[in-house]
Amino acid sequence: MDPNDPRYQVAPGGYTPMKPTPGVGMPIDGALDVQQQYSPNGHQATRMHTGLIWVMVAITVFVLLLLLFVIVRFNARANPVPSKTSHNTLLEVVWTGVPILILVAIAVPSVNLLRAQFKDPGKQALTIKATGNQWYWTYTYPDNGGFEVISNMLKDKEDVKPGERFRTDDDGPSQLAVDNRMVVPVGEDIRLQAIGADVIHAFAVPSLWFKIDAVPGRLNQGVLHIEKPGVYFGQCSELCGARHGYMPIVVEALPRDKYNAWVIAQGGKVDGLPEAPAAPAAAGQAAAEPAAKPAA
Repeated sequence: MDPNDPRYQVAPGGYTPMKPTPGVGMPIDGALDVQQQYSPNGHQATRMHTGLIWVMVAITVFVLLLLLFVIVRFNARANPVPSKTSHNTLLEVVWTGVPILILVAIAVPSVNLLRAQFKDPGKQALTIKATGNQWYWTYTYPDNGGFEVISNMLKDKEDVKPGERFRTDDDGPSQLAVDNRMVVPVGEDIRLQAIGADVIHAFAVPSLWFKIDAVPGRLNQGVLHIEKPGVYFGQCSELCGARHGYMPIVVEALPRDKYNAWVIAQGGKVDGLPEAPAAPAAAGQAAAEPAAKPAA
């Protein structure tokens, strides 16, 4: 074991929940475009998205101009004797060949993007299993001892009973903040598996360009790679019942040493590091709770 390898290091200060950055990894009021991306697949997808927008604009303008030309050139006043042309070989080849070329030009990057999203991340990749429940998420870490994290939406202060934990700005936006986040190491390929415990759900984080269905009885998986430390918000994206809109997802990406500290705080295991005693696990869980609580 290399002691300088970040996989085997623990942050001296332990784990402290990150505060979200306004406008990063979350929806923005009045936005007209997709969210800013923080994954390689996201960058590739937004480039493709922008390119397709211009292709569609060009086709739309061309068709409109062609319609205007036909209206002006071939109306009854300008063309009293209708054309009797039965066919035009060159024109027919062009209007068949050009759309085919456009579709091929669109299909190639689309297939490459799909392959990148579902590639095999390799044996060294960390595996995390997300289970969709009505109406919360459970995250299992089989490579870190198999511990589970149950994640529920945090309610606003006016919606909770006295003594219950409520959402603060340090947790995230209203209806997107959760009590326990899915924590991952930044800059690494993550094998994210998804399954439904009851009905069909979907794990989706727009700023990471990641979406995967969570289907009962079927284990789906994709590759998640986050480029920068931060807090990224998503939601269940498959209609799953009455409280479908109250099933947010929060992914917290940390440097590897801080991720290791979080794992140890949860009572999990990190290869090459000593196991944590039971007491620090409870303390670590308590540290993740915000201090602000309503007065009894």
